[in-house]
Amino acid sequence: MSGPLEGVRVLELTSVVLGPWACQILADMGAEVIKVEAPRGDSNRSLGAYHNKGMAALYLTCNRNKRSLVLDLKQDSGREALFKIVADVDVLVHNNRPHVMTRLGIDYEQLKTVNPKLIYCGSYGYGKEGPYGARGALDDSIQAASGIAMLQKMVQGEPRYLPTVVGDKTTAMAVVFAVTAALYRREKTGVGQELEVPMFETMVYYVMAEHLWGMTFEPPLGTAGYTRLMSHHRKPYKTKNGYIAILPYLDSHWEVFCKLAGRTDLLEDERFTTLSDRVKNIDDTYQETANTMVTRTTEEWLEIFGETSVPTIVVNTLEGLTTDPHLAAVDFWQIKEHPTEGKLRMPRFPVGFSESPASIRSLPPHLGQNSVEILQEIGLSDDDIQAMLDSGATREADLKSDG
Repeated sequence: MSGPLEGVRVLELTSVVLGPWACQILADMGAEVIKVEAPRGDSNRSLGAYHNKGMAALYLTCNRNKRSLVLDLKQDSGREALFKIVADVDVLVHNNRPHVMTRLGIDYEQLKTVNPKLIYCGSYGYGKEGPYGARGALDDSIQAASGIAMLQKMVQGEPRYLPTVVGDKTTAMAVVFAVTAALYRREKTGVGQELEVPMFETMVYYVMAEHLWGMTFEPPLGTAGYTRLMSHHRKPYKTKNGYIAILPYLDSHWEVFCKLAGRTDLLEDERFTTLSDRVKNIDDTYQETANTMVTRTTEEWLEIFGETSVPTIVVNTLEGLTTDPHLAAVDFWQIKEHPTEGKLRMPRFPVGFSESPASIRSLPPHLGQNSVEILQEIGLSDDDIQAMLDSGATREADLKSDG
């Protein structure tokens, strides 16, 4: 069995994390993905640990189940090859600013002339119709613009970026659901379309789902910011020998927590009677929970609450995730043998499909590893391909010299 997107052909013109990770998700779900790279390659090929140049860790985690084609789109032969491929794909995903695609002559208006059914998805910093539309953006920019960095100031005293590329990865998932929705509509109507998935708007949509709060109303009934999340006491709790994450959130959770933790006195305290009361008095709620959790070890609390409805779990380190017993039991980490890079640890696709499971079918390719075969597939002659190789309009991987 193959993934639910088997038969869908995707042309990827992206780099860094947002586009490559989005297209890897599509690929994991069965889509055929051709990754078009400039002759210099995706910048992430050089970021992180590596055995061979161009095959560094950050590239490897975002580019499985793809084939790599090098095209210099500034050369006529490179653009002509791209048009030939576009004629026979379902989806194109890019993360260049719109004016870049227009300047190269590969914007939607141009490409739909060769493939009216094309789903053309652009994902970049800001919606092209707004005043920020021409600005470049990376994850840090979007964390700042969308309010994420200032949330940290409200809690920690200074604006900070989250130590994960939350803007890139959240927008990548928005790309995936936008593309799949457009594919569904095309299945019904036969008509392609252009999609825009801007990072800024996507992340404001994401952040303000809970943080619009009092400003949900016009005029406002209070300030923005979900009270419970803004407390500086919101963090894993210290135990006698480490840390634990526990959240007796619902009223039923709170009752179980107070009884099993020996804090029935809290059930009589009007500050904590209902969820609404506890959120209004969130600092006191967190402080009383902290005072309780420090009285026993992590292991004792896990035994007490582990089988109850109260959300309780260990506080993992990044390294600890690779040996987490739950992840081991569900076979989350896959060890794959790469032809040149040795054994690689990869997360399996997290979503289960009973009839069409996602899978890791191929490992991340070297730069240009599939250039010649793809150009042959679109009908270019050996002489044409050699001319492109000679001019630098394409290149093929030299596996002997990549190290």
